[in-house]
Amino acid sequence: MRPLSLLQQEIEKCTLCPRLTQYRREIARQKVKRFQDWTYWGRPVPGFGDPKARLFVLGLAPAAHGGNRTGRVFTGDRSGDWLYEALHRFGFANQPDSTHKNDGMRLKDCYIAAAVRCAPPANKPLPKEFDTCRRYLLAELQDLRRIKIVVALGKIAFDAYLKSCRELGHVAVSPKPIFSHGKIVRLPWNVTLVGSYHPSQQNTFTGKLTRPMFHQVFRVAQKMLDASSSPVD
Repeated sequence: MRPLSLLQQEIEKCTLCPRLTQYRREIARQKVKRFQDWTYWGRPVPGFGDPKARLFVLGLAPAAHGGNRTGRVFTGDRSGDWLYEALHRFGFANQPDSTHKNDGMRLKDCYIAAAVRCAPPANKPLPKEFDTCRRYLLAELQDLRRIKIVVALGKIAFDAYLKSCRELGHVAVSPKPIFSHGKIVRLPWNVTLVGSYHPSQQNTFTGKLTRPMFHQVFRVAQKMLDASSSPVD
């Protein structure tokens, strides 16, 4: 089995989607006023975390001035502030703040990725871009052999995970699971899928997602993992 580091390097070099490649590079050149002093990453953003992870967190795509700037998934934006704070609270991260790629953040028993690895215009990848990028999610799901819990941040990530599993040859679940916040689906291949609203500003500013709601998702994940075998050191 190849090391995850090789897959991450492959992702960083990807130019398979012309629209996304052009957009992420353009954003990296133009920047925004508050980040004018930054040298933007401007490349696809690979997954990040513990190769022995039992918890897999799946989002939609990097933010234009978050992961596309910092080079690490869910890092440098408000969504990441919520996610890493929750992971730290429940023992999956060594610190609550994730500001840049070399800030010392380490994950324990957790790996984070996105369904699409480039920042998309209007935060909306096209269907063909999901299809093209799925190869990387499939590779991660094959390489991360200890996954027991998948937390999907949003309906798109929820459905993307299930579609990837079908492509990997897992039996289709019938009826198809319907996304909702806090939804728990125990899948036949010994993985539990947990749905959560995405910690986007649209959801957190409007109160659709509150911190107690978000924390509960990871509290449930922690309890399920604690009830199973201990992680390998």
